[in-house]
Amino acid sequence: MLSLKERLTQLLINNKLITQKELDKALDVQKEKGGRLSDIIINLKFIKENDLISVLSEGLGLPLIDLKRFKIDYEVVKIVPVEIARHYQIITVSKMGDTITLAMADPLNIFAIDHVGSLTGYKINPIISSSKDILQTIELSYPDATKGIIDDLVKEMSSSSIELIKEEKESMPSEQELDRISRETPIIKITNMILDQAVKKKASDILIEPLDKKLRIRFRVDGILQEAQSPPKSMHPPIISRIKVISDLDIAEHRLPQDGRFKVKISGQEIDFRVSVLPSSLGEKVALRILDKSQATLNIEKLGFGKEAVVKLKKVANFPHGMILVCGPTGSGKTTTLYSILKHVDSPEKNIVTVEDPVEYQLEGINQVTARPEVGLTFATALRSILRQDPNIIMVGEIRDYETVDIAVKSALTGHLVISTLHTTTAPGAIVRLVNMGVEPYLINSSLICVAAQRLVRQVCSYCREKYTVEKDIIESLNMKVPDNKKLEFFRGRGCPHCFNKGYSGRVGIIEVLLLTSAIRDLILARAQEHVIKEQARKEGMLTLREDGLRAALEGMTTLEEVARVTAPDE
Repeated sequence: MLSLKERLTQLLINNKLITQKELDKALDVQKEKGGRLSDIIINLKFIKENDLISVLSEGLGLPLIDLKRFKIDYEVVKIVPVEIARHYQIITVSKMGDTITLAMADPLNIFAIDHVGSLTGYKINPIISSSKDILQTIELSYPDATKGIIDDLVKEMSSSSIELIKEEKESMPSEQELDRISRETPIIKITNMILDQAVKKKASDILIEPLDKKLRIRFRVDGILQEAQSPPKSMHPPIISRIKVISDLDIAEHRLPQDGRFKVKISGQEIDFRVSVLPSSLGEKVALRILDKSQATLNIEKLGFGKEAVVKLKKVANFPHGMILVCGPTGSGKTTTLYSILKHVDSPEKNIVTVEDPVEYQLEGINQVTARPEVGLTFATALRSILRQDPNIIMVGEIRDYETVDIAVKSALTGHLVISTLHTTTAPGAIVRLVNMGVEPYLINSSLICVAAQRLVRQVCSYCREKYTVEKDIIESLNMKVPDNKKLEFFRGRGCPHCFNKGYSGRVGIIEVLLLTSAIRDLILARAQEHVIKEQARKEGMLTLREDGLRAALEGMTTLEEVARVTAPDE
């Protein structure tokens, strides 16, 4: 009878997944440091985890399960306590009679099978899954999966530190004490865990907010805020101080807002965090913007826009001079679209300079300037200097005032391509806004070549999406017109571990692109109202945001509910 270790090594050698030399090295590491042989082989990069579990499944005759595509029932999951599940890297996936099926990262671990069997009283049917998927499913399937970790870390805090915060709750702990606590290991671990959780959930923002009787932590995932497991209220001052320390902010300043940034490495990826600290009546509130380069899509064809919109944007991006504006509220993906346009036109023959507040992503080969109003480097002053740098293309992060728009318009008139953002809700509304800011209509006609307005909608999860049909009258009740030749088939997500049971994973853009044709220019010259310009643009083929949203829903990218949530009905 072969031992468990011998069965594993025989499978690996026979399938030529590792050599005898590599196996010997892994066994030496196991003798020296202990641990599971399979984990050691993966960590030494002799084999990928997916290859290992596939060969185990085939060699041991055990089924392989993809937990991302499997809906977990909490009533079944809680048969095994969360501590045991995390320790053995197992999760209960089904129950039938007196038998439970366990997804295991190591199905050869008979100690885990015996322990769970004696603890629960059930017979065990093991199947195989990857440890990464199991651990992620544990965090999603147990409501308080992170609570135990936070409780342990709070207990780790030295009693004097906890006492001090409790005693001086009415008055703030001393700065020296806060600085000392913020550098202690438990607070570092709690703060790191918050950051790690947010990145794993693909959040764009973290909000740390002091309430009357508790500390609330929320993550913005795919544009929607969701509450996360929070430490006790007593942890609020040291967590804020820890964030200030790593952001090089003044931990003694509690009366004024502060802004900073820091960079950390999570799961081998370098991630930037932008920090904003705001004093409130209950203490300091912190907002962290997560800038994960690995999640950024800077290809204009992969942002989710329709083919016609992409063709129009590419066409105007290749103009030698003029101004392109991208509009939308905060967090609608405007900057990403500008970066994508820059990447499309970038070449060694072109000198591209940007001025941003702040620079969100470093683009290779492009000169990027961070605006610093506190020292007098505003968008307008930066623009004046940029014009003396012999640029071909200028990107202005945002047009906020008349001075900036005046220089941007003059730059477009003097042979530069200027791209920027403006805070309006629609493309026709941007033209009216420029007039209201004091730009003469004839200057708008001479400089502006294109205005785009965009939004981000949540994307249907590709792992659990299902098709369904909708009655035409329901769509028409949303003020949407469906082309006669289109089947009314849409997609929605059931919810699975991969999308954190939300049915959505990631976001895509929808856009309306207004080109300045001769008819539109005549209306601008006549100072026409927004709805008149919009009506003319639609006659000339412009899809509104709601119409482009319906296009995305019909293509299976998003849902009707998302389109209705994000866009306003067309008049």
